[in-house]
Amino acid sequence: MADEAQQDRTEKATPKRREDARKKGDVPRSRELTMTGVMLSGASALLLMAGPMGGNLAGAFKSGFSIERELLLDDRYLVEAFAQIASRSFISLMPLAVVLLCAVFLSAAVIGGWSFSMKAAAFKVERLNPLKGIKKVFGANGLNELFKAVAKFALVAVIAVTWLWWSAEDLLSLGRQPVGEAIRASLRICGVSLLVVSLALLVIAAVDVPFQLWQYEKKLRMTRQQVKDEFKETEGRPEVKSHIRAMQQQIATRRMMQELPTADVVITNPTQFAVALKYDESKMGAPKVIAKGKDLIARRIREVAGENGVPLFSAPPLARVLFRTTEIGDEIPARLYTAVAQILAYIYQLNEALKPGQRRPQPPVPDIDEDEFTGPGRAR
Repeated sequence: MADEAQQDRTEKATPKRREDARKKGDVPRSRELTMTGVMLSGASALLLMAGPMGGNLAGAFKSGFSIERELLLDDRYLVEAFAQIASRSFISLMPLAVVLLCAVFLSAAVIGGWSFSMKAAAFKVERLNPLKGIKKVFGANGLNELFKAVAKFALVAVIAVTWLWWSAEDLLSLGRQPVGEAIRASLRICGVSLLVVSLALLVIAAVDVPFQLWQYEKKLRMTRQQVKDEFKETEGRPEVKSHIRAMQQQIATRRMMQELPTADVVITNPTQFAVALKYDESKMGAPKVIAKGKDLIARRIREVAGENGVPLFSAPPLARVLFRTTEIGDEIPARLYTAVAQILAYIYQLNEALKPGQRRPQPPVPDIDEDEFTGPGRAR
């Protein structure tokens, strides 16, 4: 069953899955790379600081093995001398410890980045299950780690023994040198030895890093159902999104109807479309669309306009073009200036004609080529 589930994971991990894994402390790591980085850093530090570090250690040993005659019977001298030697040795080795500590953090973060998670350190009862522990030891991952450990040990052992055999004369000559020189030389030998062994570990790390990255990507892979479920959780379920869009539409329609009584004219289809225009020459560069709608909303726009005395003007081609080319709050396109100006002038003249003694003007017939806006053959 586990193999089948693994085979079903055909999709790459999504950014959310990667982020969730990082929050849990699950990031790619290579212990071989970390060990190699620590070894190389330690070898470099020993080679660079062998002189001053060896001198400080030699001074600490010299003071520890030297005692004045009058202090032989002092009961407190041994404690004080030990504390002095320990402090001097600690100070001498402090630079090396700092380098190694930095190497641990930097090497660990090379392929996985920084990741601090309390979830990874939290206590879990299932970790105490011996069956799971046995499964890890004798499972595929456990056998892989065993193979790597044996291969690493064999390679490092062969190189280390070869190098020690090559350096046997230098090691034996340490006993014939003064203490200070012997300590410095031994530190240099240790540094070179670590450097040689690190080169061997570098080969192992070069193989292990791509393998760990591949294994991590394989572990994070998802099934198609998991991708769909995550999308629903992230983007929202379709029914919820539909409900939100409906509420937004209701709010927009309510605001539109509240502003509709200030319109100068409502251009209609006459029944399918309705577009309300407003023009204030002191504030606007061109007439602006303050409401528009189709079918039921268009009907409601006509009703509200009639209730508030906003004139209706039937111009089907112009109404369709305005509905398709503008949004609420937009100014009308420049190519429609003439047609809309004719209608607004007619509305103003019509208002004047309501006064006694004035003749009723003839309504204009705007010349609108819908193909110019929608393209030939497109359904209107």
